[in-house]
Amino acid sequence: MTHLRGRFGPADRPGTGPRFRVSSADSVALTFDDGPHPVWTPRLLDVLDELNVRATFFLIGERAAEHPRLVLRIVDAGHMLGNHTMRHPAHLAAMPAHLARREIDEAQDAIAQAAGRPATLFRAPEGSWSRMVLRLAREAGLEPVDWGVDPKDWREPQNPRIGARIMRSRAGDVVLCHDGGGDRSLTVAAVAAAVPVLRGRGLSFMTLR
Repeated sequence: MTHLRGRFGPADRPGTGPRFRVSSADSVALTFDDGPHPVWTPRLLDVLDELNVRATFFLIGERAAEHPRLVLRIVDAGHMLGNHTMRHPAHLAAMPAHLARREIDEAQDAIAQAAGRPATLFRAPEGSWSRMVLRLAREAGLEPVDWGVDPKDWREPQNPRIGARIMRSRAGDVVLCHDGGGDRSLTVAAVAAAVPVLRGRGLSFMTLR
C-alpha cells in the first residue's frame, strides 16, 4: 500500500480534478472503475493474481450490491476499494449538493455492506470534480483520487493500443482502467501484457491507501 500526494487543478473547476501521484519513487498504481462486473472483474482478478499485482477498484454502489461475492473476492485478494458513486452520474459536479451527497453516501453504504468495511477513496465519475464534490467526499471520510495515465479503454474498449498506452506509465503514475461498463476483454489482455513490461523497467505496483 502506498500514499498519495496531490493538489486540486489550477482552475478549481469541474473536470480539473485532484492531480495525484503515488509517493513511492518506483511504483505505479493500477486502478479500475465501474465494477464489479460478473464477467470482466473475475478475469481481471485472475490476471492480477497470476502477476502478483495489487490494485485499487473504484466500485459503483449499485453493482457492489448486485455482486457482493465479487466485492469480497476483491478484498480477500488484497486489493483496495474506492467509492465511484451509487449510480455513476455523468455530471456529479452539476448536481445539487444534496443529490451528490446521496450518490456518495448510498455507495458507501452498499460497499460497506458487501465488503464488510467501508471504502476509503473516492473518484468522481468521468472526472466531474468541483469544490463541492471534493468537500462532500471529504465529509464522508473519503480521499479524492483522480488519475495521471488514461489508456482510453472507456472510450475505445476494442482499441489494441490500450496496452501500449498503459506501458507509457512512469514512476508515480495513477493509471485509469475499467473492469465494468462494457466489453473489457482488451483491458484484461492489456494489463496482462503491460505489467511484465513495466516491471522490466524497474517499476513495481502498489495499491492506494
